[in-house]
Amino acid sequence: MPLHLFEAFGVELEYMVVNRHTLRVAPVVDRLLKGAATLRFATLPDDEDLDHPGSVEFEDIAWSNELALHVLELKTNGPSPTLEGLSTKFHRHITMANEVLAGMNAMLLPGGMHPTMNPDAEMKIWPHGYNEVYEAFNRIFDCKGHGWANLQSAHLNLPFADDAEFGRLHAAIRVLLPIMPALSAASPMMDGKFTGVLDNRLEVYRHNARRVPITSGGVVPEPVFTHDDYQRVILDSIYKAFEPLDPTGVLRHEWCNSRGAIARFSRNAIEIRVLDCQECPRADLAIVALVTAAIRGLVAGRFADLSTLEGWEVVPLQQLFVSVIRDAEQTVIVDAAFLRMFGVKEQNVTAAELWMHIRSVCHDFVAAEHRTTLDFILSRGTLARRISVLFRGADDMAKATASQISALAACLNENRLLGE
Repeated sequence: MPLHLFEAFGVELEYMVVNRHTLRVAPVVDRLLKGAATLRFATLPDDEDLDHPGSVEFEDIAWSNELALHVLELKTNGPSPTLEGLSTKFHRHITMANEVLAGMNAMLLPGGMHPTMNPDAEMKIWPHGYNEVYEAFNRIFDCKGHGWANLQSAHLNLPFADDAEFGRLHAAIRVLLPIMPALSAASPMMDGKFTGVLDNRLEVYRHNARRVPITSGGVVPEPVFTHDDYQRVILDSIYKAFEPLDPTGVLRHEWCNSRGAIARFSRNAIEIRVLDCQECPRADLAIVALVTAAIRGLVAGRFADLSTLEGWEVVPLQQLFVSVIRDAEQTVIVDAAFLRMFGVKEQNVTAAELWMHIRSVCHDFVAAEHRTTLDFILSRGTLARRISVLFRGADDMAKATASQISALAACLNENRLLGE
């Protein structure tokens, strides 16, 4: 039976694997998954290759490969009825993965991007099962750039039971999506330097499909609120654009849609993709909890009616999104209509102040376990801001970057916030 709104949640966290000494990306996830398959209580899906599994399942969390051979995805093994306790579950599997990786002189690293990776030289595509899909993407888009090879995110999947629920959920997610990076920006560095952009992962993500622009559109999805309209306006447009480049239809699936939130009608869920991976699952789950609470508040009509939510076109939302990619929580929101939608009458409110307001309105939707972490993030700033404060302006940038990588790896292993 399909799940109704907010009856369950799917969370996916992506981590890069790095060499413990050089701190460079280590393309060993195939070896990691093979090792994971030997762990206690591990099982393999029936269609997995025993020699090169792409997925290993445990009771609560599953491990799987991604496009890049240095990226591991950990995800809830099916819908979870609650977000409570997931931080602890993810952390347990992170420590398990690090134990396997220790034998390869490697470890997991959190964050939205590797700060010094050279994707042209270091990218290796997953070479085993499902490789025909990855090779199709590589043939069309050349996946060596940062936008394919060097980006790690947290995905949130929210269910809907029917067309009416899909429309309400999609309307709410669309208007909230532009300010989500004000909570989650975690990638202030690229190519070994601070770029002045706090969410470089999303900045490169915006452009990674430029050969077929309709693939990601404006990242903010179009205002469509039924299955039929979504198929016609978004999916069919993507499939048609791919036809000359993908004549056999390898990529003719809903997951080739690269918007910041995509409808997965095959499993009746919307997948949100704009959240950078944080320094530890405690931070990831707290942000996911607040984003979910805000969407619940929007769906419940605590801020504006449905017609107001549906009335937003892509361009103003995209303009705000691009601003938040650059300045994260310190973005000054000048769109008075956007602020009024959330019940804010003041002008020139920062994104952090707006999130504090949203949290106060939806506080009853946020479990107690996440509140202290959210206090820290909302008062001390995004992970990108905290990284910039701690490491930017060092006399020896290479040494500071190595210290940053080591600090983030330690935060992940201990489930601790950076700067706490």
